Amino acid sequence: MDPIAHTGPVTADVAQAIVDAVTRKARELGVRISVAVVDDGANLKAFLRMDGAEIAGPILAQDKAFTAVAVRCATHELAEFTQPGQPLFGLNAGAGGRLVIYGGGVPLVSDGVVAGGVGVSGCVEVDDDIACATAGAAAFA
Repeated sequence: MDPIAHTGPVTADVAQAIVDAVTRKARELGVRISVAVVDDGANLKAFLRMDGAEIAGPILAQDKAFTAVAVRCATHELAEFTQPGQPLFGLNAGAGGRLVIYGGGVPLVSDGVVAGGVGVSGCVEVDDDIACATAGAAAFA
């Protein structure tokens, strides 16, 4: 997949191109997803719910993108640190419950700075959510 030409920020055109990259990956995997792309302030820039995708996906995709920006890492990387007794236990209760600690949210990094995030939800297998979100982040990079 070709990287998206961009100069740093997540513009509307760049966000739409990320949605396109994510949905291409979803079709390749044979899954139906919701995808959200946010900028560095976690403002929604683009969103798509594929036909037939599950109904919780729109909210979860946006929250996964929000989390990727807020904590500046992929959401699946948080699971280990948020278990009981670990330093980030209870993180998922922060930000009004918007912080998500399972896979599908990936930050969009430009020149070493988090420029936004992509969130994907709807797959039966979390690894498929991660693969789709990673495809969007790879296209951005």
